[in-house]
Amino acid sequence: MDRVTRKDLKRDKFALEVQHGLEYVSGHRKTMIRYGVIGVVVVALAVGFFFYRRHESNVRQQAFEAAMRIENATIGPPQTEYAIAYPTDAERNTAARKAWADVASRYSGSNEGVVAEYFLGAHAADDGKVKEAEKRFLAVIDTGKTEYVSFAKLALAQLYVSQGKQAEGEKLIQSIVDHPTTLVSKESATIALAHLVAARDCDKARKLIEPLRGSERTEVSQAAIRALGELSCK
Repeated sequence: MDRVTRKDLKRDKFALEVQHGLEYVSGHRKTMIRYGVIGVVVVALAVGFFFYRRHESNVRQQAFEAAMRIENATIGPPQTEYAIAYPTDAERNTAARKAWADVASRYSGSNEGVVAEYFLGAHAADDGKVKEAEKRFLAVIDTGKTEYVSFAKLALAQLYVSQGKQAEGEKLIQSIVDHPTTLVSKESATIALAHLVAARDCDKARKLIEPLRGSERTEVSQAAIRALGELSCK
């Protein structure tokens, strides 16, 4: 089975570029969920989360932000006296998993808890723990919290593809195309689906993307053109 890691997600920017109002995140790897090799860059759940933060308690926000600071910590000497840094990736990841597990346990069912489950799934995938990753992503999907469900579906789709479950992966992404969310638009889901489909049917993948080239929204048309050039077709 091909190993899927969060690191792979930073390769492409097209999904990020078609998200409404979130272009400023472009290029900031450490504020993005890093998962998947189908060419999808998922806009950070952290960013989406802050659209809802005004509805949450300060205590949960603080716990979430503390975990996010660890997730985003630099490797090596701290750049400032206020920055969090770890000697190695392994130490940072261990600390991040512990922090997210605490948030998920203490605030189960809240937006913070759902996001924590997603991060735990991403870390599990990074560690090659496929069953745990699937369990975590399904837990997010089962909450029914629409914005987060769309992210979990994208991640789970790639996990399925890495296991040879192509049809299941395509079905998950198609469900986002059919029911897009604020943070995962129909266009970005379509491009994600095209990258996934390209492995077995390059012509179909191109047909999915081609209509987007004529979009009146510049970021969408540019993303489509870029995606066409990046299609991985055998």
